[in-house]
Amino acid sequence: MTSAVSESSKTARLVLEDKELELPVVVGSEGEVGIDISSLRSQTGAITLDEAYVNTGSTRSAITFLNGEDGVLRYRGYPIETLAEHCDFLETAYLLIYGELPTSDQAASFREDIRHHTMLHEDMKSFYNGFPRDAHPMGILSSVVGALSTFYQDSMDVHDPDQVEVSIHRLIAKLPTIAAYSHKKSIGQPFVYPKNSLSYCENFLHMMFSTPAGDYEADPDFVEALNLLLIVHADHEQNCSTSTVRMVGSSNANLFASISAGIGALWGPLHGGANEACVNMLEQITRDNGNVQKYVDMAKDKQNNFRLMGFGHRVYKNRDPRATIIKTSCDKLLQKLDLKDPLFEVAQKLEETALRDSYFVERKLYPNVDFYSGVIYRALGIPVQMFTVLFAIGRLPGWIAHWKEMHADGSRINRPRQIYTGPTRRDFVPVDQR
Repeated sequence: MTSAVSESSKTARLVLEDKELELPVVVGSEGEVGIDISSLRSQTGAITLDEAYVNTGSTRSAITFLNGEDGVLRYRGYPIETLAEHCDFLETAYLLIYGELPTSDQAASFREDIRHHTMLHEDMKSFYNGFPRDAHPMGILSSVVGALSTFYQDSMDVHDPDQVEVSIHRLIAKLPTIAAYSHKKSIGQPFVYPKNSLSYCENFLHMMFSTPAGDYEADPDFVEALNLLLIVHADHEQNCSTSTVRMVGSSNANLFASISAGIGALWGPLHGGANEACVNMLEQITRDNGNVQKYVDMAKDKQNNFRLMGFGHRVYKNRDPRATIIKTSCDKLLQKLDLKDPLFEVAQKLEETALRDSYFVERKLYPNVDFYSGVIYRALGIPVQMFTVLFAIGRLPGWIAHWKEMHADGSRINRPRQIYTGPTRRDFVPVDQR
């Protein structure tokens, strides 16, 4: 693996009143250019202000390269298209976390370590009794993952590589079990224990859909589709939830607590909840007699607040490469199942309309990964509230990889600055005079 960040011979010159500062220019291995402002405040007393961090690099990372203008996504240098074609999710997870694709022996050992930790401590079942039946599974997921730290106090030292390693295995192994239990809780069915003879994706579907009254055998096309979805969601650079995991981890919080915080960030409808919002939109259009053109026109109307969910992307200014990968799987599933679900008809009409409408084409508002993943989850029989949970399972290796990288780099505790805009110094007034 080759990667490098170099200090360029070029510098950026900043002039502030009578002070002039030469700022180093940093160049990444893919040619990305950054201006190092770490000495700005100490030398000028000023800070930069970048609302929502859209132009601010928070770290140097060797994990994922993303070029939104050209629609490029690579994990550790490997194109996402190549990994989706040749690897399964656990191989991809290994790559992200350890930096290289595993040998056959390493892959076998990694899979065995994951199988060893799929069970939950029996006492953790009592947690589920305390949640309302209609509790959102993301709330359950975040809570139970955070609680893992209380059950596994033998792996809390963030500076002990062996303890970190067992925490990684426990999280990857247990997250599908925690997620499936939350679904079973919501429908009043008994929890289904993991079955370690099955693959990672097969095991999750088994825990979701089997019952003591009958076995469940996962359709190979279902397993393939789920595997693809987990791979394309496995990492996406410094997004909201990954940045959250890094920030919480920078305080030396244990891995369970850091991942729990990341799950909370992912829950937001502007982040991981977007695929759930997409299906809710499709259901809305379906209830309105499937009038796709009406909603397309509403989305184009600047005076209308309606937004088409699942189109365009904040980072990708071209096609989302992840959407291209899973569109094929989506089409394959819908053709195979031949489901008489009007929502799928609306989804296909909406896709066709947007791809040929000049308004969307000129603005490059293509269907994104949330659009197709929501449709696939629905086809697999996954309840809408579980969509973001599946996203969390997929994103887990990326979160872990960034948490590990942050500690390996000796990152200081994250502490953003601010520009204060409140009142200046005020005199105190006693309560009887206010």
